[in-house]
Amino acid sequence: MQDQNIISIYPNGYLPIIAPTVKDYSAALGVTWTQGEWDFDASLVYGKNKMDFSIENTLNRSLGPTSKTVFNAGGFAYDQVTANLSAVRQFEVGLASPLNLAVGAEARNESYQLNAGEPDSYRNGGVLLANGTPAPSGAQVFPGFRPADESDTSRRAYSVYADLEANVTKQFLASFAVRGEHYTDFGNNWSGKLAGRYNFAPEFALRGSVQNGFRAPSPQQQNFTSTATNFINGVPFDITTFKPTAAAAVALGAKPLDAEKSTNFSLGAVSKLGKASLTIDAFQIKIRDRIVLSENLTQANVRNYLTSLGFIGVGGGRFFINGVNTTTRGVDVVGNYPWNAGEAGKFDLTLAGNYTKTEVTKTPVTAQLAALNPAPVLFDRVNVLTFERGTPKTKFTASGQWSLGPWGATLRATRYGSVLQPGTTANLDFVLSAKTLVDLEGRYKITSNLTAAVGAENLFDQYPDAYPANLNTTGNAPFGNYSPFGRSGRSIYARLSYSL
Repeated sequence: MQDQNIISIYPNGYLPIIAPTVKDYSAALGVTWTQGEWDFDASLVYGKNKMDFSIENTLNRSLGPTSKTVFNAGGFAYDQVTANLSAVRQFEVGLASPLNLAVGAEARNESYQLNAGEPDSYRNGGVLLANGTPAPSGAQVFPGFRPADESDTSRRAYSVYADLEANVTKQFLASFAVRGEHYTDFGNNWSGKLAGRYNFAPEFALRGSVQNGFRAPSPQQQNFTSTATNFINGVPFDITTFKPTAAAAVALGAKPLDAEKSTNFSLGAVSKLGKASLTIDAFQIKIRDRIVLSENLTQANVRNYLTSLGFIGVGGGRFFINGVNTTTRGVDVVGNYPWNAGEAGKFDLTLAGNYTKTEVTKTPVTAQLAALNPAPVLFDRVNVLTFERGTPKTKFTASGQWSLGPWGATLRATRYGSVLQPGTTANLDFVLSAKTLVDLEGRYKITSNLTAAVGAENLFDQYPDAYPANLNTTGNAPFGNYSPFGRSGRSIYARLSYSL
């Protein structure tokens, strides 16, 4: 809208830019040793990610002509320290092979901080629009984080695990694994896996597994908060991404986050014919109570409901919630053939294909929202279809690696199946067609430890389908957002690597 501009600052209009500064740090230390019959492995790993938001080429309309054009909008940081100790040994227990026992323990500390931006990035200066209504608060395109949004939390997690594996008979290999975990902010969990492989002949085997999985809610999902003020009919309302434990979120039906739990099954076959090999694996993954971000609940009856409970000026918002169940089924097929061409070099050829289908079998509801008329939807068709059709159902890869003395090369072609970018209604849906990308790399081993490489990802500069003009009303996004291979085109690189 033209009235969002201040002509004295931007005579020709402006396009705000979110310019985050991302910093990543990591360090790892490990040691291995043998004591008696045991082989030990110990490690200490530290990692940190920090993101600060700078909003450029923008303004805070509510401050009038005195507004800045660049704002520090705040940011967040996450770090993790993990210490791990594991040990493995074998025992003779009268089976067809020694019993392999692996045990271990792990301790992890996680910290999450969210920092507010400068006041002008989020506050309302009181200057009105030309029509006499209040101007929106904060920097256009991205209002800064507020002091009320700030968070500084940490938690610790401890786990123990054990794995047993042995050939029960010459043909049958069995394994069993179990893991117990304790989170200081969440609780306890046990998970396990049972797997087996039966060799009918040297050229053919069947394998399968069954396991249950567990993922605790992350500190970010439990503690992220962001607030922006919207003026509805001239009245300011705070539209907030609430913590699940925030009073307003609880009034809408939010609860402390529970863990995501899953049950996984797989069954496959392994076959060899000379040097060639073929593997086929079918799988099913059922995930219960997936953690998702709800829709933005800003309907009038939601605002009225919150006001009736004493949340004055809270215009609704969204929050993380458990409640989405999904079932994913698929099959992976991989064929490989190594070929020694003598003076022409050695080749390693691989063909791989994958088919995956996901179905959403349950979406979240709350009694508080269900009682409103009309009842707001917590997880709409866009999010359901994103799970079900927002990633390719098929993916095929053909790759070849070549080596001759110090020289080497890799050529790979990957075909991504079509995906759906869903709209709020079916007539706004956009299907991105299947695309094939080619990658090429050449290498030269300078010494036994030093290798130089040059290459190109997406060699032929492939892009996803252009977003149709009738759907892309702003013109800001020339390509579909759901592209499985991004929207950056060709990437050319050079790499020098050293290994001990």
